[in-house]
Amino acid sequence: MPGTQHRIPRPILLLLVYGAFLVLVGITATAQAAMVSAHFSTATLNDVVGSDAATIRAFLNSHRNTGFLAASGPGPTTAQQASLDQELATLTGPAEIVRIELRLPDGRLVATSDRKTASANAPADDAFSLAAGGASQAAVLPEEAAGAGADPARFIREYLPITTSGQVRGIVGIWRDAEPVLRRLSDVRRDVVLVTISAALIAAALLFLIFRAAQGRLTRQTAALVDSIRRDPLTGALNHGAVVGHLAEEIERARANGVPLGVALVDIDNFRLLNDNHGHAAGDAALMAVVELLRANVPERIVLGRYGPDEFLLVAPPDAVVDLEPAVERLRTALADMSLQFEATERLPITISGGLCTYPDHGASVTVLLAAAAGTLEEAKASGGDAIRVAGLDAAEPDASSGFDVLQGLVFAVDTKDRYTKRHSEDVARYAVFLARRIDADPDLIRTIGVAGLLHDVGKIGIPDQILRKPGKLTDAESRIVQQHVALGDMIVRDVPDIDLVRTGIRHHHERWDGAGYLDHLEGEAIPLIARILAVGDAFSAMTTTRPYRKALDVREALRRLEDAAGTQLDELLVRAFVDGIETAADAPLPGADVPTAVLWTPRVA
Repeated sequence: MPGTQHRIPRPILLLLVYGAFLVLVGITATAQAAMVSAHFSTATLNDVVGSDAATIRAFLNSHRNTGFLAASGPGPTTAQQASLDQELATLTGPAEIVRIELRLPDGRLVATSDRKTASANAPADDAFSLAAGGASQAAVLPEEAAGAGADPARFIREYLPITTSGQVRGIVGIWRDAEPVLRRLSDVRRDVVLVTISAALIAAALLFLIFRAAQGRLTRQTAALVDSIRRDPLTGALNHGAVVGHLAEEIERARANGVPLGVALVDIDNFRLLNDNHGHAAGDAALMAVVELLRANVPERIVLGRYGPDEFLLVAPPDAVVDLEPAVERLRTALADMSLQFEATERLPITISGGLCTYPDHGASVTVLLAAAAGTLEEAKASGGDAIRVAGLDAAEPDASSGFDVLQGLVFAVDTKDRYTKRHSEDVARYAVFLARRIDADPDLIRTIGVAGLLHDVGKIGIPDQILRKPGKLTDAESRIVQQHVALGDMIVRDVPDIDLVRTGIRHHHERWDGAGYLDHLEGEAIPLIARILAVGDAFSAMTTTRPYRKALDVREALRRLEDAAGTQLDELLVRAFVDGIETAADAPLPGADVPTAVLWTPRVA
């Protein structure tokens, strides 16, 4: 809601980056461990194969007679076989080579270190066939037994071809205990993961410190930016929209809790003459002098805002109502000792006039309360200025005209504030009244619709200029702020006499026939008739008005788009009546027509 403190978003970006970083670290550590495991496994197997190949070469070189490897030969004698088995057995040992076999390329067993576990048949696997073709083979066999009757274990199995003159003469099968190799591989994998995680933790700590500093700076900048759209650039006090929005909220809170509220309107005497005679720099100096004294003399719990060019609005919460009048008197007294000098002039005194009133004694709504304060301020200025006046109890129910005078001023302020929607309120009122007449609405309802059309956007007085005048598409957050203008407008006109239907139109004119509008998401005929009529007029005015991001549509195109929106955004029957009237009625209101400025209130004849 305009006028309230906007929440600064939590540092979600930091959490997202952290999460992504930790996931990346996990993936990297896993991938590195897998890659190192694969490379280390390959390198280890190559080392094992090379070492065992050297051992086998030395073994064969020690036998001058290798005729037992001839495929067509008689093979080794029993004595030779026993000797070979015994010599192969000497090459085995605990946690090293478990078993060695020597076979011919056709698979026949020549010698083995362990006859009990050896098979006379050729191994039925592709690795042996590849070794018979001349390629060394090595692999880790999980939970494979060394032979019949052996305990389950993991082995490195090697098939090493024995080649002479380019011909494979035999195959040496070696079964080596894999546990030492796998243990070294596990240690390497663990070390890689530990190093990666340690580096990641250090990087995470550094990243946390960097992002925390960056997020702190962004948060401070965001807070300053959010606060700047609510502040008057010269004085630093709340601007007009923010202070009016704050007053509306305080009145709602006071009404709910049954407590009073204090309002003071302070005006610098003869400010226009000061500007005209000595320039705007002199006026700015006077404004700053008053603001500094206000801050020095007004308690912090009383909210200060710049209400007009030379006016300040003070809003005192329930616990500070009794402090409001003394604070304004202290300001007036302090100004008595102050004077300003500009160029060659004599030192000029600065005086102020003030009008004070309280809720609910002098008004039960924003408009009535401000009207009471403005009327009391005028009494103080009429007495010669340099005076503070408190509204009398006879001002508890100001006449309706004063309240509507304030509303009229707010409408003009909204139209002036947004130069791209100049006279938008008057146009919506004309279109809505025309439509109401087309459906034969009651004359009293037609008059109320005219007032509601003029006031339907009064809540935009609290929308920051940076958003209201933005030359482009609004962000989601900016759109939510703009949507609140219907609620703020409802609060501003609350309790003005005979205003219930007008409030209904203000609050619900952005509801949609299909229920997708705001703020209450009403649907179909649940949307009050006055709001549905205003919605048609508002849509037609918006399309036929030039905006900073697009030119106005011609009447024919605007009517076509109205028909497209019938049944989804707008009431189909009302759209049909409006389009037919614009196309056929002699008195149809057209965009840009030169018509008198509408008024909000006409005194009733007693």
